[in-house]
Amino acid sequence: MISFIRGEVWKSGPDFVVVDTGDQGIKVLCPPATALNLRVGDPVFLFTALIVREDSWTLYGFAEEDQCAMFDLVQTVTGIGPRIALGVVASLSPTDFADAIISEDLAALISISGIGKKGAARMVLELKDKVVATGEKGTLGSRTKRAQTWRLAVGTGLASLGWTAREAEAAMDSVAENYPELLAQAEPDVGELLKASLRSLDRS
Repeated sequence: MISFIRGEVWKSGPDFVVVDTGDQGIKVLCPPATALNLRVGDPVFLFTALIVREDSWTLYGFAEEDQCAMFDLVQTVTGIGPRIALGVVASLSPTDFADAIISEDLAALISISGIGKKGAARMVLELKDKVVATGEKGTLGSRTKRAQTWRLAVGTGLASLGWTAREAEAAMDSVAENYPELLAQAEPDVGELLKASLRSLDRS
């Protein structure tokens, strides 16, 4: 898993930057506000999420860690992929997004490109138990951040070993159910979780 990228902006566009890390240039897709704020030659540090598909590996970058956690969280909603998830991050701050989910503010969610009334309702239904209230606003729960982090890391590892996305999801669901003690740690051991996922796949 690639948790962050650091280097110098080699090239930039309306929704991406190419980061010169010293020995290679890596293209990172970003929210427009982040990409447009960076110029060629600027030092850059971005929190990242790697999306692995059968035909591509795409890196998404965010100025704030909470934005990255939000990007991962939104993709757990049925029917939502990275393109729409990036649009959500571009439209709402993590706090405003969590507040919209908690208060069931469908209008705020529908204002996001690619999200209709049914999609907004589904988002509230599937995410309401994954955000927590903090004062008058909401925030992404630290527990949720840890959950999305280990699933992304383990899912990437399983994909690199040749398992399909469906097989990886089933294995990780099994691990979450059968190994709660591994997930209860402040910093879950991704290596142990990957081993447990592989054992689950071997038994299937």
